[in-house]
Amino acid sequence: MLTYLLQRLGQALLTVAAMAALVFVGVYAIADPVDVLAAPDATPDERAAIAARLGLDKPLWVQFGLFAWRALHGDLGRSFVYDEPAVTVILQRLPATLELALTALVLAVAVGLPLGLWAGLRPEKASGKAIMGGSILAFSLPNFWQGLMLVLIFSVSLGWLPAGGRGRTVDVLGVPLAILTLDGLRHLILPAVNLALFKLAVVIRLARAGTREAMLQDYVRFARAKGLTPARIVGVHVLKNILLPVVTVIGLEFGSMIAFAVVTETVFAWPGIGKLLIDSINRLDRPVIVAYLMLTVCLFVAINLVIDLIFAALDPRVRLAEAGT
Repeated sequence: MLTYLLQRLGQALLTVAAMAALVFVGVYAIADPVDVLAAPDATPDERAAIAARLGLDKPLWVQFGLFAWRALHGDLGRSFVYDEPAVTVILQRLPATLELALTALVLAVAVGLPLGLWAGLRPEKASGKAIMGGSILAFSLPNFWQGLMLVLIFSVSLGWLPAGGRGRTVDVLGVPLAILTLDGLRHLILPAVNLALFKLAVVIRLARAGTREAMLQDYVRFARAKGLTPARIVGVHVLKNILLPVVTVIGLEFGSMIAFAVVTETVFAWPGIGKLLIDSINRLDRPVIVAYLMLTVCLFVAINLVIDLIFAALDPRVRLAEAGT
């Protein structure tokens, strides 16, 4: 197991290093932040001074060398716009995104798992077909469009929920949370539902496929022959066997919720890191863009590493096959 762990850690570090180079070159080779930061009537000397202050007057390979050295010490640069460390700017917005992503994840699992079970147990019934039709629809709808429709229906037409913002928050151990206040909860509902719809469809389809496969297995037939109730068969034998693939996919989907909540946060003006990314792109705030992308890469690498280790712990064949390779 130790050998397998060291192999996975080495692969993770190589992935992060390769992505750091790609992200840096990709972002720093596009446009010139001086055009945004300098006044329209700035002289060439003033523009040169701004470039020198930001370190943009050096060759690209020198900038990358400085970036890599500082990144090893936990410094991903200083925001051009906010004049603060880029990591600090992101961490200030991260609680809002985590709250939104966790709420959406809970909604997706709490609703999708029972619906998927129902559809898997009754695949030929009208209710099962309706659930699968709804999941296909949730897969197909563009995220930004469904967000606008939610705003149009529940905010503009009915006036039940606010159209944007985070609402009132309370600090818990220094972390602002909106879900603990009525106003914050009302602001959270629409963006959480919008972010959860696609993941909800994923959970439904996984649960349905796992249920249909499990119901054909010998251990389920044996449980029926023993006279166990349908509720016990589903709750003990079927549910436990479909949870592993669902948990695996949900772990990866949670990372994507955090990293790609950009559209939802933009539509609902949710003050998270997704909206910060869009604002930083518009202002060419390169350090914040690079820091966001690097943190996203590290998040996905860490999630994949944890999932690989869990699988290796549960199934020795995984680590034995890796060792043989």
